[in-house]
Amino acid sequence: MYTILVVDDSPFIVDVFVTMLERGGYRTVAAYGGTECLEILKTVTPDLILLDIMMEPVDGWETLEQIKENPQTKDIPVLMLTAKQLSPAEAQEYGIFIEDYVLKPITHRELYDAIEHVLKRRQAIRSDMDMAKQSGFDAEIITEYARLSKTIDVNKRLMKILETTYNFDDSKVRVSEEISNAIKNMEMNIKMQENRLQQIKGQLSGASE
Repeated sequence: MYTILVVDDSPFIVDVFVTMLERGGYRTVAAYGGTECLEILKTVTPDLILLDIMMEPVDGWETLEQIKENPQTKDIPVLMLTAKQLSPAEAQEYGIFIEDYVLKPITHRELYDAIEHVLKRRQAIRSDMDMAKQSGFDAEIITEYARLSKTIDVNKRLMKILETTYNFDDSKVRVSEEISNAIKNMEMNIKMQENRLQQIKGQLSGASE
């Protein structure tokens, strides 16, 4: 049974998600703000953290940074679960630290699917890394493979959110040049990352033949 840490400064919201998760068969731990989250992580290591952004006095991004700066907690996957619309600047700055970005309100099924996607992706990457290690591949290449596999998937999910948020398909909606350029840069970065990942996969498969 997976343990999920739910972090939000609204007790009502925490209770809602705790109930949803427990119905889905997850074990839960509740934190009513960023400070309490960091305190709980000193003694509890959850399988995943659901983290709100708009909290006071320590918001979700600050909490995320502290989680990732701590060697004891940096590997815990964090899924942002928030009512705040994602900006291109946030996607670029924090995309490397998070596993997904899910907007509230959300249905039971959407929440379960998001969590399972993160946990299954994590398990699949770990399995690939174990096989590569057993085959004697270079540790740096294996680490880069794992990082790119996760980052590309996360960035593609963030791109979908941004495209929906800024309504690129609607010709009546004018998007600022700054936002448009930021999203184009993200697209270019994803393509570069995908090309590099294909190179690494070629090395791994070629050496194993």
